[in-house]
Amino acid sequence: MLNRVILIGRLVRDPELRYTSSGTPVGGFTVAVDRPGSSRQAQRQTDFIDVVVWSNLAEICHRNLTKGRLVAVEGRLQIRSYDDSQGIRRRAAEVVADNVRFLDRPRADAEKEAPSGTGQDDLGLGEVVDFSDDDGDIPF
Repeated sequence: MLNRVILIGRLVRDPELRYTSSGTPVGGFTVAVDRPGSSRQAQRQTDFIDVVVWSNLAEICHRNLTKGRLVAVEGRLQIRSYDDSQGIRRRAAEVVADNVRFLDRPRADAEKEAPSGTGQDDLGLGEVVDFSDDDGDIPF
């Protein structure tokens, strides 16, 4: 049997962080994921999927993620039941994440790294490399 979920989407709001009675960090956030659809649809449909993260991953997500950030979430689907305030039995689906990858950079960090407004970052993207001194010999 296999229960594996992979999502790519944007955070709807900043992640929450709480602690269990034993002190274990547990966090949560919601990811907006567009549904695949035909090009004939005038309006895209979006699913809002709750994600739960535990321990160190919960603290990392809380520190580094904010509303609007693009993330990839890998984990398992979990269905839990609970009684609401009126005593009605409800079910909730959520993804318990094993791995969360940050797929973009926070806007504040990008502005700090490129204060001149060049849009270049520390990965060397956008740099011009001068090969005019190249004599054509392969160095190995």
